[in-house]
Amino acid sequence: MLLQVVSAISNSSLLQPGFSLLNFNGHVFFFGQKGWPKRSCPTGVFLLDLKQDELKMKPATFSKDSCYLPPLRYPALCTLRGSADSDEYQYIIHGGKTPNNDLSDKIYLISLVSKTNKKATFQCVEKDLGGDVPEARYGHTVNVVYSRGKRASILFGGRTYTPLAQRTTENWNSVVDCLPSVFLIDFEFGCCTSYMLPELQDGLAFHVSLARNDMVYILGGHSLQNNTRAPNLYRLKIDLPLGSPSVTCSILPGGISVSSAVVTQTSDSEFVLVGGYQFDNQKRLVCNTIVLEDGKIEIVERASPDWTPDIKHCRIWFGCDMGKGSVLLGIPGASKQLVPDANYFYILRCKGAEEDKEEEAAAQICSQPATKDPGETTPFEDLEEFCFSAEAGSFDIEENYTYNEDDEGDESETGYWITCSASCNVNINTWVPFYSTELNKPAMILCSNGAGHWVHAQCMDLSESMLLHLSEANVKYFCNEHVDLNKGLQTPKKLVQLRKQPMKPLCRKAARKLMTPVKKSFLRRLFE
Repeated sequence: MLLQVVSAISNSSLLQPGFSLLNFNGHVFFFGQKGWPKRSCPTGVFLLDLKQDELKMKPATFSKDSCYLPPLRYPALCTLRGSADSDEYQYIIHGGKTPNNDLSDKIYLISLVSKTNKKATFQCVEKDLGGDVPEARYGHTVNVVYSRGKRASILFGGRTYTPLAQRTTENWNSVVDCLPSVFLIDFEFGCCTSYMLPELQDGLAFHVSLARNDMVYILGGHSLQNNTRAPNLYRLKIDLPLGSPSVTCSILPGGISVSSAVVTQTSDSEFVLVGGYQFDNQKRLVCNTIVLEDGKIEIVERASPDWTPDIKHCRIWFGCDMGKGSVLLGIPGASKQLVPDANYFYILRCKGAEEDKEEEAAAQICSQPATKDPGETTPFEDLEEFCFSAEAGSFDIEENYTYNEDDEGDESETGYWITCSASCNVNINTWVPFYSTELNKPAMILCSNGAGHWVHAQCMDLSESMLLHLSEANVKYFCNEHVDLNKGLQTPKKLVQLRKQPMKPLCRKAARKLMTPVKKSFLRRLFE
């Protein structure tokens, strides 16, 4: 095992605990920053480009038929293949936290459409599920199993907020373990079924899950209710016949007390477990090799890398699988460094020199759970993993372009993130789309007062139909602060008074003629 120091990372402050990594054909992308993204990368997906120990981030784009993907932290994700032997795959992303600390219950499928030297383009699709839909959560896992020529996804564990009926002022933002239900998801028919198994008594989060063929292995994890990291080792066997599927669970010996560990795949049946915690405030510096063969699991300790003094003495660490037997690890930076929130990063290569030449793209079957923000008043277990950031849209990327946060400028004073009025509540760090026409920035409309100025349509309480009407009609619009002023300054148009000619009185003789009855002969001719 080789530990490589990453000497420099452009904008390392974007890489904070909670990120996820996606490996497409050897290219590593990350997703899910802490906070809402900026204009330089509206998709929320970056390419990690490692050259000469320097890690650079290049924005990726989304196709036009993609759905909106918010920057989710701590989601569960894994690869989804058409069959167990298929080379083409996409990623499943479920749950996680938005920058507003709201939990998501949505499930997305993201795939790489094209990759050139200049840019990478993804397609993201939201899947609708019916049946026993899992509640919003984070710190859970999702895996894909194959049985009898069919495939299904298995979702388990995680944490969620305390139910509304049980919340008080003191515990409003408290989290609890989700029920130990196993969810079987069929993407072909869009249905979901939950199973309560007697072997699974306690809820778990931040565990490790590995899948091979029709089995899923659940290892370790942290129980918030008991505040323990029991040496759990469960095996779920899934059978997918023509009728109703079945899920059974077995308790196996030889588990490990660990939470928030990172697993990377080194061969078809071999995995390496790195990092995590075995007690509160005590990192687990031991590494293990996990072998899955013939329905059995073998866990053995292996030689650990030469950890640096910074890694040994730091309180927390975090990381994620990069694929191909490599892991990206991070530790908090010095408190007095120039760049706030910056971290130090390492790449741990678990393959040997000869093994690296084999299998260019090993399948990522393992699923990595996530954690919570450092510094929040939450259980220690939520201080761990690693996530990163962006939003959704598309733009052209120059060949040598590298994301630079300094290029953003102060968006609180210019562009879409201005304070448009005294009652403006649009914040770049908390904004979410309000209108169906919005994607990665708020809708704005021009106020025609004076030289004109832009305001947010949402701050003006405009309905979507009115916003569309104003954008299509050739009319002037005045914001809430200037509409009354505009009315007061307008001078009513002077109406031209029409002079009515006085009627002359009729003489007796003319009046008598008007009253003369019509002759009978005239009426007879009229009706003939």
